[in-house]
Amino acid sequence: MTAPTPPSPTPRPAPRSRPAPAAGTGGTAIARWTLLGVALGFLLPACGLSLIAFSCFAGLALSSSAGMAGAAAVAPQVYSEHVSGPPTGPTVAIVQVTGPIVSASQSGPTPTAVAAADDIIPLVRRLEDDPQVKAIVLHINSPGGSVVASDRIYQALAQVDKPLIIYMDEVAASGGYYISLAGDSIIATPNTLTGSIGVIAVFLNAQGLMEKIGVEAQVITAGEAKDMGSIYRGLKPEERAYLQNLMTQVHQHFMEVVAENRDLSMAQVQEVADGRVFLAPVALEKGLIDALGYEDDAIAKAAKMGHIAGTPRVVRYYPGYSPLAALLRGAAPSTGNPLATALTPWPEPLGPSPTLLYIWWP
Repeated sequence: MTAPTPPSPTPRPAPRSRPAPAAGTGGTAIARWTLLGVALGFLLPACGLSLIAFSCFAGLALSSSAGMAGAAAVAPQVYSEHVSGPPTGPTVAIVQVTGPIVSASQSGPTPTAVAAADDIIPLVRRLEDDPQVKAIVLHINSPGGSVVASDRIYQALAQVDKPLIIYMDEVAASGGYYISLAGDSIIATPNTLTGSIGVIAVFLNAQGLMEKIGVEAQVITAGEAKDMGSIYRGLKPEERAYLQNLMTQVHQHFMEVVAENRDLSMAQVQEVADGRVFLAPVALEKGLIDALGYEDDAIAKAAKMGHIAGTPRVVRYYPGYSPLAALLRGAAPSTGNPLATALTPWPEPLGPSPTLLYIWWP
C-alpha cells in the first residue's frame, strides 16, 4: 500500500517591497525639525518676557493708584512711588513739576519732559479730595513756559485748602516762579535760580534770507495787521509798539500777582521784575522766597502744617508719566536734571511763535 503523500505547505505571500527612500527626504525632515526647534527657541523666551512685562505693567498700574486709598483712583497718566514713612496713614503728597510749562497733556507710552497743566491740575484736585493727604509739596524744576498754562496752574493751586509748600529745585524761573506764588511757603536750595519776572514772545524774520535765495511770499490778508509778526517780513514800527503794549500788560499782571502774594509794594517788585534770575539767597533778601532748605525741609514743614503727628507717609507723584513709561524706563523719572531741562526740545507752542511766554529763555 502506497503511503499518502503529505500535503504541500501553502506558500506564504512574498513581503511587499518597500520603495527606496527618495534622495534628500531624510534631510528635509531633519531641516524641518531644526527650523521648528529654532522657532520655539525664539518664541518661548519672547512669551516669557511678555508675561513678565504684563505682570510688571499690572503692578505699576496698581501702584499708580495705591497712594489714593479712600479716594478715587489717580488719573491714568500718573506714576506714583512711596518715598518714606508707613504704608498707610496721614500723607504728604509731593507733586513733580518738571520741565517747560505747557497747556496740553504730553502723556503717553514714553516719558515726557514737560509740565502740562492738563496733567497737573486734575492731580492736584484729586489730592485735595483725598482725606489721607494732609499737605502737598510742589517740587518745581522748571524754567517756566506758556503764560496761559502757568496761570491755569496758579489758579488751581490757589484754590487748594490744604497746606501747600513749594520746594524749588535747580530752577524755578518765570512761569516756574509764577506758579510758586500760590504756595503757603516757598523753600529753595542755596543754589536755586529763580525770579525772571518778565514776558517774552519771539518772532522770526526770514525776509532777508528769502530775498537772497530768490523766494517771495505772496500773502493775502483782509485786515492790515492780520500778518503782523509774520516770518516773511519785519515788524513795522507801529506794530512793534502795539505788541510791546500787549507785553507790558501781561508783565504788569505778573508783577501784581507777585506783590499780592509776597506782601511787597509795586515799587519793590519793579526793582526785581526786569527779567533777571537770582540765586536763592538774593531772592530771599528781596522777599521773593521764604527760606533756604531742601526737600526734606519742605516735607517736614508740610507735615507740621498738616498737623501730622509722628512720621508722615510720603508719596511722590509724576503727572503725565504713565506706568508703561516707568516700565520702559526701568525706574521712576528723575526728580530734576538741570541739563536735561535746559536741553529739552520744547514742543509747540514753546518754539518761535506769537505765544506769550513766562519763561527764562537766554
